Amino acid sequence: MTAVRLRRVNRRLVEGLRQDLADLYVESCVTDPGKEYRSPSREDFLNRLTGDTRRPGFAMVIAETDGLVGCAFGFPVRGDGFWWIGFEGALSRSIEQLTESSSVFAITNILVRPHPQVLGQDVARRLQERVLTDHQASLGTTLVDQADRRALEAHRSWGWQDIGEIWRPTGHTMFRVLVLPLGERAVARLEGLTHHAWTRWPG
Repeated sequence: MTAVRLRRVNRRLVEGLRQDLADLYVESCVTDPGKEYRSPSREDFLNRLTGDTRRPGFAMVIAETDGLVGCAFGFPVRGDGFWWIGFEGALSRSIEQLTESSSVFAITNILVRPHPQVLGQDVARRLQERVLTDHQASLGTTLVDQADRRALEAHRSWGWQDIGEIWRPTGHTMFRVLVLPLGERAVARLEGLTHHAWTRWPG
């Protein structure tokens, strides 16, 4: 198996990779026949990518062998707490403090070209850890459509923890809020927050 290399790319390079990234998105989001959930379209993905690249602090890391096999990208969460608007219930004080200290990074997409299971998990873990480490973030966060059970289970296998629901009225969608603590201190601060959220997943 060819070794997977990680590389950080800037906005200019992302522009040149747009179609390759869209191909990667389509291949990584194959919907199982008969399932109710349908992933957003290629065009929707490209529109979201354009919006993300315009955000301050945008960053992307890609994984390559002889071609593109994965990517993770996102942006720092602002200390004003805007990211958490629409969160159902009370946000934990630990997460509020990490947000106020600009220690939270939103990873809006992790994409991995279909591989044998272990390799796919390893690439995803390396990508998400590299993005967070590059930004010296203590906590990663992401939003996953609660109807997308496949993506939710994939993120859980990569170490993400569910802390509840958030409503985004612009997309008229309820999302699961996932977090990924990085480092022993962040893990300790968030210990015990996620058990109840996992038990409330829809069956």
